[in-house]
Amino acid sequence: MTIDEIIKAALAEDVGNGDHTSLSTIPQWAIGRANLLIKENGILCGVDIARKVFNTVDPDLDFQVFIEDGNDVVPGDIVFSVSGKVISILTGERLALNFMQRLSGIATNTRLMVNELKGTKARLLDTRKTTPNFRELEKMAVRTGGGENHRMGLYDMILIKDNHVDFAGGIKQAIKAVHNYIKDKALDLKIEIEVRNFDELNLVMETGGVDRIMLDNFNVSDLKKAVELVASRFETEASGNITLKNIREYAKTGVDFISSGQLTHQIRSLDMSLKADF
Repeated sequence: MTIDEIIKAALAEDVGNGDHTSLSTIPQWAIGRANLLIKENGILCGVDIARKVFNTVDPDLDFQVFIEDGNDVVPGDIVFSVSGKVISILTGERLALNFMQRLSGIATNTRLMVNELKGTKARLLDTRKTTPNFRELEKMAVRTGGGENHRMGLYDMILIKDNHVDFAGGIKQAIKAVHNYIKDKALDLKIEIEVRNFDELNLVMETGGVDRIMLDNFNVSDLKKAVELVASRFETEASGNITLKNIREYAKTGVDFISSGQLTHQIRSLDMSLKADF
């Protein structure tokens, strides 16, 4: 689903057969202006999405931007103004805020975690733990916050997880099956495999045929040992129970990547509001 399709579907869900509150209280001819006001510190994300929302509601609305995505914002900052028919502004208000608050919350949380990686080689990745049909936007917010996208879906990378290994009959069988499949389908995809312990790690290193090893739920000391064992023969990725409080300790092990589902699925939206400007 494209961003334009997401916005149209969201407007259809919210507006239905009309914004009857605005239509009944505001004259059709009324013209006004409103400003997006920031109410807490954070990283801004979603300005262009808000513009698309208001322009989809009413192409004649005038949208002026004062602060772009990726910038730090503080209480009292005015991000943009939108002017034109008041009914149109009020109809798009909540949807624009819903997008901006959530995306800015993701960008803010991502930036906090990225800052903890300074001075290490680790790079922060998101996961597929995203809101259905909202993935493109949430992953955009991760990038805005300074993180990187792991993969967009099931189609752009091979990631052999524990269930794949178990159902395939083991690590060697799963890796062999992947290579047969890639060759048969003439695909060019990177291969990553998840390991749960040192026995599985050693078996993967013995088998080879992968680009990256995901060390799942390893504690910090075990992760450090695992990274040393891999010795840069494969890319390494830490995943599982990694939070803002402990991410730096994981990064200091020398791991290449750290992935965290918390970037997108445990988010508090950034507080902001749209206020009439008289």
